[in-house]
Amino acid sequence: MKTNKLRQLLTSKQPSLGAHLYSTWPNIVEVIGHTGMYDYVEFVEEYAPFDLYALENLCRAAELYDMSTMIKIDPEPRRFLAQRAVGSGFQSVLFADCYTADEARDCVRIVRPATPEDGGWYGANIRRRVYMYGYGTTPAQLQELRDIVVGIMIEKRSAVEQLEQILATPGLDMICFGPADYAIDSGLLLDRRSPEMRKIEKGVIETALRKGIQVRVDIGSLDDAKYYHDLGVQHFCITSEVMIIHNWLLSTGEAIRKALFV
Repeated sequence: MKTNKLRQLLTSKQPSLGAHLYSTWPNIVEVIGHTGMYDYVEFVEEYAPFDLYALENLCRAAELYDMSTMIKIDPEPRRFLAQRAVGSGFQSVLFADCYTADEARDCVRIVRPATPEDGGWYGANIRRRVYMYGYGTTPAQLQELRDIVVGIMIEKRSAVEQLEQILATPGLDMICFGPADYAIDSGLLLDRRSPEMRKIEKGVIETALRKGIQVRVDIGSLDDAKYYHDLGVQHFCITSEVMIIHNWLLSTGEAIRKALFV
């Protein structure tokens, strides 16, 4: 498989920039790749329809460029989704809706080799990442699994309460705070930019960085990036193409109606 760019950036302590996708249309991946600005694309499986063929084709498109791939997955069926995504060629997995440190440890095991030394759950199989090259059991193929970037969404009240235990999970690479889910799960129903939510988020970020775990944040503007960069964050992912299209259509439509239809 192609070199895992996000893993390389994490290892060399370099910043990264990704782009969210709700669509599995490979042409959108190519549009992003042609810019040369993004280190990876993240398919948000949690929010979008897809099939297994689409996962493979998305990865094929990304491999044409200097980009790696990430998938954000639902909590169930977590093991099936993550392993089929890795088998399709995804090089990073962001696990949603983790409640406990035990769940976080299981998430890492899902994508690690099922060897005695690794203690993972990813066994021998013939999927896209290895087919025509055996069952994925060569030293190089096993190392590819060890290099899968594992991220955990910190978006439940219990996850915030167990944050230090989660951060101590061997093999965990990064976390991402989810203010919307946290607002629902905690019963606070706060806006993500409210002072209360900012305080909670800031505490999560500072704790993770202090423990040596990288933080990835989702942003919609340069101002957002600057706010988090000042907190020490180096890893960002811009809003999805769905939101970009919506915002452009809204602002452009309003401007035209105001200029011509009044």
